[in-house]
Amino acid sequence: MGDLADVLRERFPVGVRYMAGAALLFSLMSLLVKVVGQRVPTMEVVFSRSVITLVITAGLVRSKGLDMWGAPSSRGLLVARGVLGFSAVACFFYALSHLPLAEATVIQYTNPVWTAIIAALFLSEHLKLVEIVGVAASLAGVVLVARPEILFGGATAGLDPLAVGIALSGSVLSASAYVTIRSLGSDEHPYVIIFYFALIGTVGSTALLPVTADLVWPTGEEWLAMLGVGLTAQAAQIFLTLGLQHERAGRAMAVGYLQIVLAAIWGLVFFAEFPDPLGLVGIAMILSGTFVVARRRHVEPAEVE
Repeated sequence: MGDLADVLRERFPVGVRYMAGAALLFSLMSLLVKVVGQRVPTMEVVFSRSVITLVITAGLVRSKGLDMWGAPSSRGLLVARGVLGFSAVACFFYALSHLPLAEATVIQYTNPVWTAIIAALFLSEHLKLVEIVGVAASLAGVVLVARPEILFGGATAGLDPLAVGIALSGSVLSASAYVTIRSLGSDEHPYVIIFYFALIGTVGSTALLPVTADLVWPTGEEWLAMLGVGLTAQAAQIFLTLGLQHERAGRAMAVGYLQIVLAAIWGLVFFAEFPDPLGLVGIAMILSGTFVVARRRHVEPAEVE
């Protein structure tokens, strides 16, 4: 038994196990969002996650003795990151409620592609030929997954174009938030950055609750699901951070793709969803292209925030 444990530890080092745990937790969060999103408006789910993250992160900030408002010179970027992160989560949660789990997740995973494009436009980071090919492959894969009617006709049209557009917007916003974090550099502690994200998410979702949809009072099961969304997201962030501290970016990124596999499994088991052959080709193209771009730039595709 001891020899087997040693072999498993060698084959699956601690960083890989943390990343696998993060992928599992993120996929469970997505499943819970889709379950509760069948009846509860997206902004209510975003609000519940933001409040839970805010409470937990505020405690972590205090325990570390940090200034939760950050340095005065960083506050503009912290607010921008919070707004972008909140908007990205809102888009992703909407997509999870209106698209199959696997497709919503894989579209979100295009965020390294958008990060590379945004960094090239605003941070003067040049795209190499292989990265351009990866970007093109990923975007072509999105077209195959979505199959817009204007290109494929009504008979073969795929997903709801509005939901796909919102999912892509969420991925772009997530990439923008990542670029903002890179602009902050190491000036601010990660807990402070997450605190701003949670605070702005709480304020923003509270303001938008009355105008985005007819509010509903969740059932007992839905309250538990929304609590689970917040707790799994927070735990996944911790596992993700630990995984990236213990494992090389390329290998950690590859393990992170387990989230898409798990999303496909949950979609099949709980919602009888499974991509058709053309959709599977599109998913493969997205994963391949994103992997190429992310590996070269050391950007880890991950859940929204």
